[in-house]
Amino acid sequence: MKFLEILKAILLGIVEGITEWLPISSTGHMILLDEFISLDVSPEFMELFLVVIQLGAICAVPVLFWNKLNPFSRKKTAEERRGTWSLWAKVIVGVLPAAIVGVLLDDFFDEHFYNYIVVSIALIVYGVAFILIEKLKKDKPPRIETVYDITYKDALLMGGAQMLSLIPGTSRSGSTILGGMLGGVSRVAAAEFSFFMAIPVMLGASLLKILKFIVAGFTATGAEIALLAIGMAVSFVVSLVAIKFLMDFVKRHSFAPFGIYRIVLGAVVIGYFLIKTYA
Repeated sequence: MKFLEILKAILLGIVEGITEWLPISSTGHMILLDEFISLDVSPEFMELFLVVIQLGAICAVPVLFWNKLNPFSRKKTAEERRGTWSLWAKVIVGVLPAAIVGVLLDDFFDEHFYNYIVVSIALIVYGVAFILIEKLKKDKPPRIETVYDITYKDALLMGGAQMLSLIPGTSRSGSTILGGMLGGVSRVAAAEFSFFMAIPVMLGASLLKILKFIVAGFTATGAEIALLAIGMAVSFVVSLVAIKFLMDFVKRHSFAPFGIYRIVLGAVVIGYFLIKTYA
């Protein structure tokens, strides 16, 4: 395994760890990154790599939120344990829409929507949406302050919004957070619930991609598996920092800066590929 390939896997892990949690679209960044530092692996394994690397990222969520997510904690009262079970039930309700649509239409979306035009448009549209919603919600107190106060209706609304993340460039966390804020959920509660919903969603997506890879008869070399392990490990460590940063950020600031960043990134992506195509 070449040292350069290890460095590429580390960089991909860093980008995944940051962009998976910030509402800025990991797909948009990965498309640009793939133009410059493609791994020396088969196209089939690269497609697998970009999905399964998320397993490292999602491990950061239970580590950081173990107390909130653990319904068996002896430190919790019986009422608090019931609240934790209720939270998990709402998470399951929230992920059902995207899970059903994802299983049925995963290949369709990959075939028809995974291109720089769709990604660029999604980046820009969602960037504008973040700015507009922040202006709309300015000085209006949220109806839901904490993640425990989220209702099943709120969870279903956020889950419906998360379905839009099947379109590359929208951002899974961005879609979920926007759906929550539109329904009156605070930034902090929406971000936390988005993280919790990521556990079954990203785990399911990774397992589905692995299954398709195996069923199609593809195999991976030892070097490829090692690169994936490195990428996952790096994405886990970086995710710990990224999640802490976002939770601290949204307590004091709006999502508007992320909206501006998305618009700029969308313009960069579409500009780069237009120049590449017609230059």
